[in-house]
Amino acid sequence: MKKTENQNGNSTGKIKAKSSAAEGLKELFVDELKDIVYAERALLKALPKMAKNASEPKLVTAIEKHVVVTQGQVDRLEKIFELLGESNRGVKCDAMEGLIKEGESIMEETEEGPVRDAGIISASQKIEHYEIASYGTLLAFAKTLGENEIASLLEATLAEEKEADALLTESAYNSINFEAAEADQD
Repeated sequence: MKKTENQNGNSTGKIKAKSSAAEGLKELFVDELKDIVYAERALLKALPKMAKNASEPKLVTAIEKHVVVTQGQVDRLEKIFELLGESNRGVKCDAMEGLIKEGESIMEETEEGPVRDAGIISASQKIEHYEIASYGTLLAFAKTLGENEIASLLEATLAEEKEADALLTESAYNSINFEAAEADQD
């Protein structure tokens, strides 16, 4: 990321675009799709680790089910690339890399049990919120570009991400957070 400078050599705060920068909304749309497909594929590798480190059976089941949902989302993204006539090769998503790394840190820094489960839910919800924001933006781009079939596919994924977030909230509030709080009192 290069910053532009004024004639005195001071940074103007304005970022100079790379030579490969997107020039139009459709190009930005494809770039963002490549980002999220990478993110989803990375998540497919991370979710089984989270399930293995969770102790509450309902949480383990929810994470394992989300692996299947995530694979469906990757398949849907690959269909979108096909519809656009674009390569489905992802581009490294720094945001997802960071969120996954944060989740791994939480698992390393907490004892097995309800506190770790609460941490896994926290990390998972951060991931879900990133995905909700990404799919919401992609959906808006698709609608703006008149890509109705693609918009429909993105809408289905956005609904799944919102459902996953709601399930995580329910799991946290119905038992796991309270069990973790009780662990503090022991």
